[in-house]
Amino acid sequence: MALVIAIDGPAAAGKGTLAKRLAAHYGLPHLDTGLLYRAVGRLAQERGVDLDDPEAAGAVARELVPSHLDDGSLRGHEAGELASRVAAHPPVRQALDAFQRAFAAQPEGAVLDGRDIGTVICPDAPVKLFVTASPEVRARRRTDELTAKGRHVAYETILAEVRERDRRDAGRSVAPLKAAEDARLLDTSEMDIEEAFQAACAIVDAAPM
Repeated sequence: MALVIAIDGPAAAGKGTLAKRLAAHYGLPHLDTGLLYRAVGRLAQERGVDLDDPEAAGAVARELVPSHLDDGSLRGHEAGELASRVAAHPPVRQALDAFQRAFAAQPEGAVLDGRDIGTVICPDAPVKLFVTASPEVRARRRTDELTAKGRHVAYETILAEVRERDRRDAGRSVAPLKAAEDARLLDTSEMDIEEAFQAACAIVDAAPM
């Protein structure tokens, strides 16, 4: 069986950084699936498409090509908010699910991180991780990250946004954010990235293949 590592979790939990480390360690391709939704949100905004129109957003998603993921602004805060809005639409999800499943089906395996990888995209993945941390810790990490980039933001504002994002992601009708029943929980609230990486490697190495 190919080694497919499905990593889910809320915003700012560290799953993206962890996914990159695991992909490099095990020699696997990595897909940050959140970029797909960010790209759709950004393209829809640029084209004047109503982000709350499921069919219009779905049409944008069907036109997405890999080069759209190279936009550096996709990792910004605004793109994240746009992504959370369009990700709720079934036509968008249908258009992007096939892209993700094809990526996961590569012969050598793959590492994918997002919000519904273990529950929807790769339900048969041999390794599933649900990476989380408290809202307060995640807000502090995001605040520190933005401050380091020269952006002046208030911790209280970021905390409110993190909580609202959690509420929206967990409450959507299609593929809500939740841990797969057989996922291993990895709470990084008290871990640095190296500790989280070592804990994840232990889970991967112990997985039956």
